[in-house]
Amino acid sequence: MTGPLLEYAGGWVKRHTWQHALPLRFLLVAVDADDEEQLWASCTAAEGLFVEPPSPPREVLTVRGCKPDGAFKEALAAAEASYQGLGDVGVDVWDGDQPVQWWTLKDVAVLAQLPDSGDSGLYDLVIGAGVVPDADSCRPPKAPGFELFAPGQTVGGSRCSAIDGLFRSRPDPAAVPLELIGCEPTELLLGRADTSGWGRLLVLDRDGAVMAAVALGLDIAEVRPSVIGAAFVDITLTDGGDERPLPAVRPIWDRWYESPPAEPNLWAPYDSQGRSAWIELSTHAWRTPPPGPDLSGGEYHLDGRFVTDHPGLHCAMAEALLGPGSYFGRERNAFSDCLCGGFGVVPPFTLNWHDSDVARQAFAGGRGERLTYFEEVVRLLERYGVTVVLR
Repeated sequence: MTGPLLEYAGGWVKRHTWQHALPLRFLLVAVDADDEEQLWASCTAAEGLFVEPPSPPREVLTVRGCKPDGAFKEALAAAEASYQGLGDVGVDVWDGDQPVQWWTLKDVAVLAQLPDSGDSGLYDLVIGAGVVPDADSCRPPKAPGFELFAPGQTVGGSRCSAIDGLFRSRPDPAAVPLELIGCEPTELLLGRADTSGWGRLLVLDRDGAVMAAVALGLDIAEVRPSVIGAAFVDITLTDGGDERPLPAVRPIWDRWYESPPAEPNLWAPYDSQGRSAWIELSTHAWRTPPPGPDLSGGEYHLDGRFVTDHPGLHCAMAEALLGPGSYFGRERNAFSDCLCGGFGVVPPFTLNWHDSDVARQAFAGGRGERLTYFEEVVRLLERYGVTVVLR
């Protein structure tokens, strides 16, 4: 095949280039500067698609001028009473009055808690953690401020004045290869001497529809005769990229591979990690309805029985507005974007939130006068013109 790009029809990849008994599972495509895709290879299997991210090395940091608040205060008190760590702590780095960077401190352990030298009401915390820098920038802003978030907390963290040791150079983690097995390369790949650049691995479901797209580099370490037969080749990519799913979410991918979800609440049995993976699979443009006017008005019913965490709230919201397997935001900002239109439904309309006390109780506690995430979502809906009926 020497034609430019893959052909799509309503989100379905045409399979005219694959004439083998083995199933077509993956398409390796190159992406140019205009985000146009060109097919390099069709493949039947992949090893290294599900990987655990490499653990960052442990470091000692000092969090200065901190006044633990809310959920973070409770988590810190629990850690002081035992050897139990705080888990993963989020760090928002502010520049003046707005957050500009988002870091993660993995498996935080409090090593010492000392009175702050400048304010007796504040503390300096010496911690051990693995540091995951912001993906876009690791340089301190002009007027840095810091806000720490306890596990499961997304708003209302604890402010601190500085984090010693945060802004420094760190080596890139070692690349984890990706093996593509049973591949039929196109002339576009066979005729290239240079395989640099970047692309995507399109993951197909049983019917040939794209169910996921994983961004990766196109540095090919080796092309060799395939272990499954001379009609194919196996391709080793030097780095499979950092967008690959975790091994724990294989069951969700297996479920979506069989067919797009057609029944409500199929996401409900999974934990927060699995529910987040469910949302990730719902985001891809190949699954969205054809462009057309958004629906407005009418009544929608949200089944609130399983809204016990943030991804569960957004899974239930998307199902209520658009049906099973749909996408309508994954956190507050993305949800706000969806309410502005372009995703199939736009206010005004009425949302009947059944069993709303499940979410109210799940998001309550440790917040003082701050709004809970449940309350924030309700207020956001009302601000955009949605009539919310809590049942």
